[in-house]
Amino acid sequence: QVQLVESGGGLVETGGSLTLSCAASGRTVSQYSMSWFRQVPGKEREFVAGGKVRSRPFYADSVKGRFTITRDNAKNTIYLQMNSLKPDDSAVYICAASSTLITSSIGTASAYAYWGQGTQVTISD
Repeated sequence: QVQLVESGGGLVETGGSLTLSCAASGRTVSQYSMSWFRQVPGKEREFVAGGKVRSRPFYADSVKGRFTITRDNAKNTIYLQMNSLKPDDSAVYICAASSTLITSSIGTASAYAYWGQGTQVTISD
């Protein structure tokens, strides 16, 4: 199993930037497909960015060109660099991992077996 802990959330103004981190323990991230989702109260969990191990990442249309997902296998951590933030980006951002992910399921929350607790991101007008 793998345990995931997110950090880096906070309050920023529109147009600002944040970098989120997801630290893994128990297993190395190089063995898992990993993604970022986000969720606001009353709505379903939404795919943000991620993908299969050793494959190019996918991004939600709403964040393409603004967000970048990277992984540092040596630190057992993945990151989400978020630029040009908008109020609609406000959400709890959650890291997810899967050892059995297939390409067609990258954006499907139920395809991931492991989840962190999330970190709150709030963008002010």
